[in-house]
Parts: sequence; C-alpha cells; structure tokens
Amino acid sequence: MPLQPLRIVDANLNRLGEGLRFLEDIARFLLNDVTLSQQLRAMRHNLAEETKPLAIKLLSQRNSEHDVGAYMDIIASGAKQSQQNLSGVITANAKRAEESLRVVEELAKLPEISSTLDSVKFEQARFTLYTLERELISKVSRQDKIKRLSGLYVILDRQVLAGRDELDTASQIIRGGAKIIQLRDKQGSKGELLPIAQQLKDLCAESGALFIINDYLDLALAVDADGLHIGQGELPLPIIRRELPIDKIVGCSITTVSQAIKAQDEGVDYISVGSIFPTTTKKEATVVGVDMLKKVKQAVSSPIVAIGGINEDSIGQVTAAGADSIAVSSAVLGKADVMGAVHQLTAKMELNRKVLSTKFERKIKR
Repeated sequence: MPLQPLRIVDANLNRLGEGLRFLEDIARFLLNDVTLSQQLRAMRHNLAEETKPLAIKLLSQRNSEHDVGAYMDIIASGAKQSQQNLSGVITANAKRAEESLRVVEELAKLPEISSTLDSVKFEQARFTLYTLERELISKVSRQDKIKRLSGLYVILDRQVLAGRDELDTASQIIRGGAKIIQLRDKQGSKGELLPIAQQLKDLCAESGALFIINDYLDLALAVDADGLHIGQGELPLPIIRRELPIDKIVGCSITTVSQAIKAQDEGVDYISVGSIFPTTTKKEATVVGVDMLKKVKQAVSSPIVAIGGINEDSIGQVTAAGADSIAVSSAVLGKADVMGAVHQLTAKMELNRKVLSTKFERKIKR
C-alpha cells in the first residue's frame, strides 16, 4: 500500500477525533444534552472501530516532526484565537471534523484502501454531523436568552390595556425592572399589530429586555422577536423550530405534568405553568394551583414561568414553589402607576428569593 495516502488518512483521523471530542464535551458539559452527547460519542466510537484494522499501519507512517504544514497551522490558529466566540469555536471544530471525513471518504475509494475502509460510512457520518452541528449552534445561541428568563415576565395584553399606548406602557414596565415583555392580542388584526410589535421589539433591544410574541409565528418572524410563546393546540414545535431562526427561543403553556414532559422532549426552551390562580385576563383558563407548579418543577429541567392570577399578595408563594420567572398582566396593567407596580413586584420577588436562599444555606450548614 502506498505510504502517502496513509499519512493523509492518519492526519485526518486525528483531526476528526479531536473535533468530535470537543463537540461531544460541549453537548455534555455545557448544554447538559444527553441525546446530542450520546450521538457524538457514538459517531466517534463507530469511526474509531471502522479504522482499527489500519491502526498499526497508520502509526507506522506518522511523522509529525517533519510535517511541513505543522508550523503554518500553529500560526493560523493563533491569528484566529482572539477573534472567536463559543459559537465560532464550535463551528470551527465541526468544519474541521467534516472536512476530515470528506478527505478520508475520498481516500477510502482508492483500490489499495477500499478493502479496509468503507467510503460510504464516512459519507454518512459527514451528513449526520452537518445536522448535529446545526443542533449544537442552535442550542448554544439560545443559551444567553434562556439565562435571562428570570424575574418578572410582563404580558402586554392589548385587551387589558384598553386603548392605552403600548410603547409608553412597555417603557414604564422596563423602567420598573422587568426584563421580559410578551405582546398578546387575541382580537386585533396582524396588520394593526405589526407596527406596534416592531416598535416594542426596538424598545426591548435598546433596553436589554427580551421581546416575545404570543402565538403568531409570522409576526415573530416579521419583527425579528427574541422568541415565540405558544399554547396547547398551536403549530407543532418541530414545525416552529423549522421556521424560526435557530437563535430564537420558544415557550409553551401547559396545565399537566405530561404536557410539560412532552414540551421538554420536543425541545421547548421554557415552560409556562398555569393558571396558578383564577384570573380575569383569561376567564376560560384551567386553574392548576401551586401544587402543579411544584410537580412540574420536579419533573422537568427547563426554566419554569408561573402564570395566572399572581399578584403582590401571592407572588411570594409562587416564588417559594420554584418558579424561575413569574408572568403577570393585570397585576401591572391594571394599576394607575405601572412602573411602580412592576417595581413592587420585582422587589418582592428578590426579597423572597433572598429569604429562601438564606434558609437553604442555613439548612446546609446544619
């Protein structure tokens, strides 16, 4: 067997293994994604098994100290290092592995190598990796938004607003301390909603707040919202994921533990549990109580948003039950002083969390 092709195969298998191991560790330790990490590990192990018959020959032809390209690789790596964020590093390693798969795939077609390596397996692995790369980048790019799902989540319901200015109200909400705003309108036309949604998106972007659209996928796409919130019976999540840019988050309303588990399995970014208490905003809503919030919190790892009838008197109870964020509408929009109402609710949430944290620390010390 000619020696030079083996040197090329060896170099590319090394790059492939290194790239796959990096991607696997991102999925495992950063994203805590069991499925992705298992898929990447299986690919790495399967390809290692495929190339095992050539192991001794490949090592025999390795000559790293005389590789004329090694020095150039070090210079190129140093030049790029300061310019990359995490997504860039993931992409670089995925491309490295994909290019290596293609090189080995082509060399495996040579008569002297085809009897040992199956070119088709490397081709299949390459196409699988294209999909896994997209999944990794999608999840990593949403991490920042998911981490911001805490504190007060205000639903800007235009029916509750009853004609008041949406932009001015949203500005008061943000100044009061809320970092998440959802636009909801079950009655108005989308043509009427579009300019309002665009103004709210711009305001939230300038203020560092998340802007979520309720139900309307097309409207979320039109204004480049940070995310979309859906209820039961809306478009299936796989279809929504296919249509939304990969960095957009999706939340889902649930009333049962089984719905929460299903939503998480389908890849939702956060789960809204409610209605916790009776609410005037959605009179037909099913009231599930605080106990359901606790059960969902135990059943899933996704961030939990509690919603429905929550006010200043009950927000402490809901915080203690484990909600990561608390969604309100009339508790804020029903007040003459919107900014003051948001500030009071936010302050009470923070105080309750500090009390809970102190109790937890004391319990551990015992």
